[in-house]
Amino acid sequence: MVNPLQELIRGRMAEQGWSFADVARRGKLPRSTVHHLATNERPSRPPHPQTVTKLAAGLDLPPEQVRAVAAQSAVNTAPPRTRLGMANGDPEVEIMAAAFGRLGRSDRRHVAELVRSLLDRRDAEADKLFDALNEAARHRIDDESVTVTRMPEREQQTAEV
Repeated sequence: MVNPLQELIRGRMAEQGWSFADVARRGKLPRSTVHHLATNERPSRPPHPQTVTKLAAGLDLPPEQVRAVAAQSAVNTAPPRTRLGMANGDPEVEIMAAAFGRLGRSDRRHVAELVRSLLDRRDAEADKLFDALNEAARHRIDDESVTVTRMPEREQQTAEV
């Protein structure tokens, strides 16, 4: 399955009669980078912004066009695990995943901290619910007057292992 970035690179190369080395030289990129972008079917994220700018120069295309196609390729072909564990096709998750790499370092840190705090809050709520369920279970056991008999020592050692 060819992704949109591959189509763009390969199409432009065929149109102009360029090789990977030609595009690399024109864009001042390593040949291996151009080859990887043109052949990697499942990118997990868009290329670095500088790489996109250099690739655009190598392909003689506007950087905005190459950037949009690269982001679309990463979103459309990313395996489910890179979509933050969410259901495939969730447009909000796809937008966040595609845009995250375009944020500056300080903004990425801010977003990551926000996500951590939301997850911590969710985990704290889950812990409270778990504690409440345990407490209710303890009261239920007490109310039913459960009798526990002591196991012989030999069985107890086996049970502990």
